[in-house]
Amino acid sequence: MIDWHNHVLPKMDDGSRNMAESIAMMQAQAAQGVTMVIATPHFYANDESVDSFLERRSRSAQALCEQRQDAMPALRLGAEVRYYPGISRMKNLSALCIENSHLLLLEMPMSRWTESMVRELIEMSGRNGICLVLAHIDRYFSLQSKETWSRLLDNGILMQSNASFFSTMITRHKALTLLKEGYIHLLGSDCHNMTSRPPQIGKAFDLIQKRFGADYIRQMNEYGHSLLNHTNNHQP
Repeated sequence: MIDWHNHVLPKMDDGSRNMAESIAMMQAQAAQGVTMVIATPHFYANDESVDSFLERRSRSAQALCEQRQDAMPALRLGAEVRYYPGISRMKNLSALCIENSHLLLLEMPMSRWTESMVRELIEMSGRNGICLVLAHIDRYFSLQSKETWSRLLDNGILMQSNASFFSTMITRHKALTLLKEGYIHLLGSDCHNMTSRPPQIGKAFDLIQKRFGADYIRQMNEYGHSLLNHTNNHQP
């Protein structure tokens, strides 16, 4: 299984505070069946340049890899990039894609999106080979119209949901419905620590397997790896 969204890198953002916490998070993910972690620290264009962010991320990842144990998941680097109007014109945007891919994880505002925002997302999709992945759509799915989601899907934009959407009793039915209807493509733990926001992606996969079967989980994993390996063919 792939954890597509998390904050496991030490001292990068509001996630892991130190190396010990990062190791504990990676160990917890491994225990839940995660074989690959896509590390996605926050990137805010107003606070930091792309080059500075990439340098910090490289140092943090290198330090974690030096402490990595054999049982831990493989680590691949990415970013959770916060949207702002005009982001499609940002220089070096593709450098923030998930390592060795064209997948860009984009965090959208917790509000109803304007028509100009939706058009910008569609414009970004496919530019320079970029494939957009909208982060934790469970947070703002109900704020947008079904027409908006259909337009985004029709333009090859992928959707990532947090595992808590599935593991929380009050939202799990909605999560399973959206997954079955094709509105959710990728899952992430969005873990930040081992206390208030620990890795709990295993519960989500267990629920999905219970509802749809082991073959469904296998297909999700195969699809995820195909995106990482063949992102020029990224239509869902």
